[in-house]
Amino acid sequence: MGSRTAGTPSQTINTRIGALSFEQGLPTVATVAELFDTFDFQRACAAYVWALPLVGMATFQRAHYHSFGGKDGDIVTYETFRDKLGILTPNATTPYVVSFVNLARTGPVVIDLPAGPNASGVCDFWQHAVADLGEVGLDKGKGGKYLVIGPGQKAPSDTAGYFVVQSATNNIWPGFRALDPDAAKAKQWIGSLRIYPYSEREHPPTQRFLTPGGKRWLQAQPRGMAYWTLLAEIINQEAVQIRDRIIMATLKPLGLEKDKPFQPDARQKKLLEEAAVVGEALAKANSFNKRFPGSVYRRETHWDYLIAVDWTAETQFYRQTDELSAYTYEATGTGQGMVTTTPGVGQAYLATYRAKDGHAFDGAKTYRLRVPANAPAKNFWSVTLYDLDTRTFIDNKEEIADRSSRMDLRKNDDGSVEVYFGPKAPAGFEKNWIPTLPGKAWFSYFRLYGPTEPYFQKSWPLPDIEEVAQAR
Repeated sequence: MGSRTAGTPSQTINTRIGALSFEQGLPTVATVAELFDTFDFQRACAAYVWALPLVGMATFQRAHYHSFGGKDGDIVTYETFRDKLGILTPNATTPYVVSFVNLARTGPVVIDLPAGPNASGVCDFWQHAVADLGEVGLDKGKGGKYLVIGPGQKAPSDTAGYFVVQSATNNIWPGFRALDPDAAKAKQWIGSLRIYPYSEREHPPTQRFLTPGGKRWLQAQPRGMAYWTLLAEIINQEAVQIRDRIIMATLKPLGLEKDKPFQPDARQKKLLEEAAVVGEALAKANSFNKRFPGSVYRRETHWDYLIAVDWTAETQFYRQTDELSAYTYEATGTGQGMVTTTPGVGQAYLATYRAKDGHAFDGAKTYRLRVPANAPAKNFWSVTLYDLDTRTFIDNKEEIADRSSRMDLRKNDDGSVEVYFGPKAPAGFEKNWIPTLPGKAWFSYFRLYGPTEPYFQKSWPLPDIEEVAQAR
């Protein structure tokens, strides 16, 4: 492990972080500097992964307020391919209907949810579910008024007729998904949503609805110092959870401290910039090579369960920090409906980051997924591709991100469906093709809406995506 000579004034120990020098057992000045730099760098890397849920949500919120001109309680509808292009791993089949509210500014807020089929919810800024709404929520799809209360806020004396829920963070993310297969009815349901401060309940303001309006934006966590600047900004808006006080202590020597300006010196900047690079590499390893028990769907393939975290992120003895960060590096929001084990309810998500041969997916090559007949979905299934770098849709000129059983796909005689991914559609399979871009790596999600027993029993096999000869 190294050299150490007893009884001599100087000692050197070779370690993973290099040679450490001592005088009579006391670290030398140079070694002390190296140790502290290493210590702070390692802590920053760990803090990067810890902060992914918070920074991912703050980035989305920044777009809401600054890119789209939204205010607290305004609702933004992401409907088209271009609207959704900035969202982390969205589905391509249903509109995203999203709002943001800072409860410290507004006080308790009312979410007036209309009746109808929907899968909706409210998340705090650590991406924990504050409440599921809709079919798996307290209203059971019948609609109702939810009263969301922030940390340190007390419930009003008159809460009759409200479902009262409390958020652990000042900032919240209400998200809505209309499930009515009739597009006109779904649009009408969305238009009936209302969000307003409880203090204005007697005369609620007119609900504002916005769209991205074709603007380019990106929800992915920023890189470099921008990551830490945004983390400092959002930490100063929030109460520090008791569970996070140790992490906050490790950030203090790096210049990031609650209720103090973030003004890192040259040494701190260098460490933080390097930690942002290594931290994202750790995030990729953590997300795209999940090492959590039970994260593999079936051992013979590379399909993983996307969500390895319990919707509360808590177990009896520890917090699921790595599991939550793995999910929130590539996606947004949690809720019971996303991890339900009740057949025919909610959604199920499988993810794959490698082809059958174990290599990353190359945007210049052609691949095939053979979806077996009788997919275990009460409603429908879909397969979607995402850019590995941004975790958003592949920005192809065709504006095609997915193929699903709702579409008029070419089927084989046995009921199976072959979906192709590549720069060019194979002849005869144009309807079954998702375009990829040379020079852009990608990964895929397979969604089941209303998953049924064969999914939960793992009796339905989903083969690996495999490379095939390129279409010419």
